[in-house]
Amino acid sequence: MSVLVFANSSEGKFKKTAFEVVSYGKKVAEQLGNDLVVLTINGGDASELYTYGAEKVVEVKNGLTSFNAKGYASIIKQVAEAKGATTVIIDSSVDGLTLAPLVAVALEAGYASNAVALPSSTSPFVVKRKAFSNKGFNNTEVSTDKKVIGVAKNSYGAHENAVSGSAEGFDATLPELGVKSENINRATGKVTIADADIVVSAGRGLKGPENWGMIEELADVLGAATACSKPVSDLGWRPHSEHVGQTGKPVASNLYIAIGISGAIQHLAGINASKVKVVINTDPEAPFFKAADYGIVGDAFEVVPQLVEKLKAFKQA
Repeated sequence: MSVLVFANSSEGKFKKTAFEVVSYGKKVAEQLGNDLVVLTINGGDASELYTYGAEKVVEVKNGLTSFNAKGYASIIKQVAEAKGATTVIIDSSVDGLTLAPLVAVALEAGYASNAVALPSSTSPFVVKRKAFSNKGFNNTEVSTDKKVIGVAKNSYGAHENAVSGSAEGFDATLPELGVKSENINRATGKVTIADADIVVSAGRGLKGPENWGMIEELADVLGAATACSKPVSDLGWRPHSEHVGQTGKPVASNLYIAIGISGAIQHLAGINASKVKVVINTDPEAPFFKAADYGIVGDAFEVVPQLVEKLKAFKQA
């Protein structure tokens, strides 16, 4: 028997979550006394995965030019059955959250999403998960013979555990996909929200799109991604791809800086998984301050330029 990990990639490069799920899968395989098998679909250099404990890598070069949930689920099912996998581990990215339920149905497996820790028990199989929009946790028992585990981003971390790995090809049969991507437009030249360790986000407190220069400058100094609240994207000040929150993109960064955002419950639910939250707002009663690790009551137009100046001086020191 084996543990199968799907290492997600984009344009031939592994995502940070790939290294996290491989690290997680390595420990789960040790707990179960199983082999670890890592699956890549049009992925990058397999040797990158060896660094995190991937002893056996299965590479599928299937001709899919972009992510397709139905196609990827079929491939994972085929590899899982070929390798005798009883546990499949997938990340909790947007792709992963779409993909994992399809894999669970295909394998007739129980599915535990948003796992934040290694199984506390393997017999019965119990895993700790985030619940109630990241406001609580539960311990879920998965009683099916086969299991699909979705690992919450930035919850376990990527841990180097170098091994001498090997890679092999696999000829997968694609089903009729039904949906075809004609064109994909990706943001270039900046850090994406999905891959960012630091996110700088702003809201209506910026008063207009013409003031976003200082947000972009702060993000540039920090090597961060830029984001915004829902009202800002609805007003057309920023692209919808930058909208974070429960109704936008979820954020689980190491540092989340909210500038001029009051902190509506939907926004907080989408960013609560971030480890450190910093808030800059003129209103000391803003709900965001209750969720923040650090807060500055002040005018963003005064605070942010000073923060940028201090950070630049620190980097040059």
